[in-house]
Amino acid sequence: SLEALMANPRSVTGRFLAEPLQHPLMERRRTDPEQAAVTVREVRLHNLDGLTARIPLGRLVCVTGVSGSGKSTLVRRVLHENLRRAVRGARKRSTRGRSFPLHGCAALEGWESLGRTLEVDQTPIGKTPRSCPATYVGLWTYIRRLYAETAEAKMRGYGPPRFSFNVRGGRCDACEGQGLKKIEMSFLPDVRVTCEVCAGARFTPDTLAVSFKGRSIGDVLAMSVDEAVDFFAAHPPVHHALTLLEQVGLGYLTLGQQSPTLSGGEAQRIKLVTELAKARPAPVRPGRAPSRGSTLYVLDEPTVGLHMADVEKLVGVLHRLVAAGNTVVVIEHNLDVIAESDWIIDLGPEGGNGGGEVIAEGTPEALRRARRSSHTARILRKFLARRGTGHRQAAPTSA
Repeated sequence: SLEALMANPRSVTGRFLAEPLQHPLMERRRTDPEQAAVTVREVRLHNLDGLTARIPLGRLVCVTGVSGSGKSTLVRRVLHENLRRAVRGARKRSTRGRSFPLHGCAALEGWESLGRTLEVDQTPIGKTPRSCPATYVGLWTYIRRLYAETAEAKMRGYGPPRFSFNVRGGRCDACEGQGLKKIEMSFLPDVRVTCEVCAGARFTPDTLAVSFKGRSIGDVLAMSVDEAVDFFAAHPPVHHALTLLEQVGLGYLTLGQQSPTLSGGEAQRIKLVTELAKARPAPVRPGRAPSRGSTLYVLDEPTVGLHMADVEKLVGVLHRLVAAGNTVVVIEHNLDVIAESDWIIDLGPEGGNGGGEVIAEGTPEALRRARRSSHTARILRKFLARRGTGHRQAAPTSA
């Protein structure tokens, strides 16, 4: 029963039901009319008819509303698409000072301090079995150098390319470094089986004979993130990224897990870790634009498929990206994420032809007091009343 689940100390689900998050988990970032912002004016696309929206920079911004209210149109089709064109044009010396074609809106203002815009979605991080978390996050290059610097590797004349499963010589030629072989079936989907030559290790016996701290390069690929954190504790570039993977709840993945086997939520969190590994704290002062070259991230419902414990960790990642001076714009229905945002832009009031307006905007506390009819405000009011205020022990958010 629900009561038994909540009383079971081994159940993470039960713990989150019995002790839900209390918001805010961290101090709210002040947002006022003087705050630097990107503004899109007179948006006219699909069901958006003349809408103007202001997105504060250096803040965690949630775009909310019922299904069909125009959230994806505003954020992905208009804001992100036009920012991508603007930033790309600014990088080209020949187009500086010139106007660029706008899509779906009359004007785009306040974007000049941005260095790039990036949509972090749930698409796969790689299409072949050779792609894995270690290669995507950027760990593998450093690990290959560690193995190339061992006495055994130097004696054999092996350099870093020897430990790449994308280069002939060190990898298993039978499976081309994939660890798997594809068997084509005439009237059925293709089947992948473990390579009988390397037994899934991806490398030749000579390459696997080189060890670092008693482990071969194949052993490292088979390590879980949790195990690798301790193994590479003395190597900051690797340890930092591994710690981030662990903190977002991906400690159970192996470094060499084939990318096509990852879920959408896992792929998205790996992308976030890749960005977070580059970020360093750089608080934005009120009224000032973020430092030139900051990034505006766009996420469309990143909580899909995530457990409550994973949502808490995701919130911590988003806060860290903002703490580094970036802007995060999230299309979201999850109330735990909405309640953690610095600023909310609520579209509606309904979906389709009944939507397409900004009906409320402000902090979560301000939105719950919104006078105009808003489904989000009504539900958020009940949600925050049940959760109360205060700070529960949150997931770690620093490395």
